[in-house]
Amino acid sequence: MDKAELESFLKVLPPVDFCCVYGSALHPNNHEKSTMVDYVLGVSDPEQWHSQNLKMNKRHYASWLAHLGGARMMFKYGVVRMHDLVQDILNWERFYLSGRLQKPVRILVDNLDLENVNSSNLRAAVSAALLLLPPKFTEEDLYAKICSLSYMGDLRMLFAEDKNKVKKIVQGQFDLFQSRYKSFLEEYEAKELLRLTSYGSPQTNISQDCGLPVARHLVNTLPPMVRSQIGMKLGEKKKLSDSGQVIHEVLIGSRDEAAKCMQKVLRQKVMFSSARQAVSGLLTAGGVNSIRYLANKMCKAWKSLS
Repeated sequence: MDKAELESFLKVLPPVDFCCVYGSALHPNNHEKSTMVDYVLGVSDPEQWHSQNLKMNKRHYASWLAHLGGARMMFKYGVVRMHDLVQDILNWERFYLSGRLQKPVRILVDNLDLENVNSSNLRAAVSAALLLLPPKFTEEDLYAKICSLSYMGDLRMLFAEDKNKVKKIVQGQFDLFQSRYKSFLEEYEAKELLRLTSYGSPQTNISQDCGLPVARHLVNTLPPMVRSQIGMKLGEKKKLSDSGQVIHEVLIGSRDEAAKCMQKVLRQKVMFSSARQAVSGLLTAGGVNSIRYLANKMCKAWKSLS
């Protein structure tokens, strides 16, 4: 799909501050010829946006709450979800923390300059992946681990998702992953956290320092919410930064301890989000549509096992 075709859907919606798309239909190796595209929209006031869209496009909402109580009622019960065309409508700060931009996406609107702000998110994704990887690995291993962060703890991965989904995403968009993360690999190499070797191969081999000081550095570059939850489990101490600010440093006894704790925190966050999304989908899309969607997902999962 070209950009004009993807942007055509935005013409029937109220204005948005940010929009990106992703999905199988955008993959160069879309052998299944899937036409499914997921839209993620960022708006400063989600409730107001939904109120406007409810008037313009009532058919977008399958929820009985939308018809009975409008946008405010939907937000009160936490089941805001437009079916078929749009996956999520999010406040942009929440979108930034959700980690969706870890994977390559196509940005259509960016009035918030989120592409630049997202550099912290990408750096955090690299750090999280490195904590979970062994001393030596390939560039593809790194991107696969980064991509898998979005599915860690996702209930759908247990029975209703293609088991090769992460591999397909990385191999289908390898060049995009490289362009997105190359600068961060070079940054970490300059800090002597990584060593990159290519030997004339298009894919780089990577080795990393697995010492405790490096583990502390990686944890310190994780998103504040994740770092805070790790600190609650492992403990933390106050210290002054170079700028004189008081910061909370997570107490790490070992790299393995930090990695397992981070993995647990991420799993809980994704599990809660996926469960909430599943319930919201059932309430808003209705039983028949939900069963049809689940059956399609399970069919793909079964095919991936054969």
